[in-house]
Amino acid sequence: MTLHLPVPGGGTRAYEPRTEPLALSTTGPLTSRTVFSAAHVVADPYADATPDSPAAVDWDATLAFRRHLWSHGLGVAEAMDTAQRGMGLDWAGAAELIRRSAAEARGAGGRIACGVGTDQLTGPASLPEIRAAYEEQLAVVEESGAQAVLMASRALAAAATGPEDYLDLYGHLLRQAGEPVILHWLGPMFDPALDGYWGSRDLDAATETFLDVIAAHPDKVDGIKVSLLDARREVELRRRLPEGVRCYTGDDFHYPELIAGDEQGFSHALLGIFDPLGPLAAEAVRLLDTGDKEAFRKTLDPTVELSRHLFAPPTRFYKTGVVFLAWLAGHQEHFTMVGGLQSARSLPHLARAYELADGLGLFPDPVRAESRMRSLLTVHGVAR
Repeated sequence: MTLHLPVPGGGTRAYEPRTEPLALSTTGPLTSRTVFSAAHVVADPYADATPDSPAAVDWDATLAFRRHLWSHGLGVAEAMDTAQRGMGLDWAGAAELIRRSAAEARGAGGRIACGVGTDQLTGPASLPEIRAAYEEQLAVVEESGAQAVLMASRALAAAATGPEDYLDLYGHLLRQAGEPVILHWLGPMFDPALDGYWGSRDLDAATETFLDVIAAHPDKVDGIKVSLLDARREVELRRRLPEGVRCYTGDDFHYPELIAGDEQGFSHALLGIFDPLGPLAAEAVRLLDTGDKEAFRKTLDPTVELSRHLFAPPTRFYKTGVVFLAWLAGHQEHFTMVGGLQSARSLPHLARAYELADGLGLFPDPVRAESRMRSLLTVHGVAR
């Protein structure tokens, strides 16, 4: 049945939804790449919450979505920016999310890595206060049994006076960590407050500091997650990593080519786009497991248009599209987000996200997705 989807600039255009989902047949673990999906949280739609109040989370739906990802062989990257850390989910909520998800991972036999940051700090902080905040969060993650991801800190970006402050603080944390961690370099397109991270706005200079941190403690670094949306820089960086340190791509614009790799290596993955793409991404990686790089690219390349759309500037609001697609796919019963971020993208943006996802066959029940899209259009006054 025809949908009339709004387009930028006004008006609508006709779209014929598909009637059958994409046929996927994959099961079992992934072997050639380590792949994490950064997972979103499901808000409690009945909570009497305001954008400034603590996040009200629907724990049953949130944990069910993590079981969905594990069932396809993906790892879960928990309490990262996809889960709205610093954009609706505070540290108290993140700590509970970490504990609940880590316990669920043990029961499901799923892999999990959790974000460690400093978001319990609510104002300007000194370097000792920032170190203590990181230590508090690292302890929570390690006590839960999960792997730690040392996330970039807004407080550190504001307080550091140069590369030496990063070298000192990260060196302290890595010496303290009980198990190898993942270091996360999140670019300012995802969070403007992180501009100049690693002590310089010059990315070449910042890269040298980042590599110095790793070189000083290679036994404590499992890998790095690079989210700069710059494929060339990521390739150059991964070629300089110490042996045994992985590169987990966080590039939601170029992930197929980076995961496929070249004659000198490849990237693993820790990606927000693998939240909506989970089953299809797993299917693609299993093709790569057989050595069929061409089939991998043929499967995953068509998804890049959707990813680039969801992560279009302002990139930090990509979470709205991710949650929207989870609703259409039936992973939650509503399109409500913590912090009210369901309003962060326009109706034409969401309509295009629906069209691209439907074209890829991402919805397990296309008829339900069409019905939900139609209901959203009706609420917004698109009558036809």
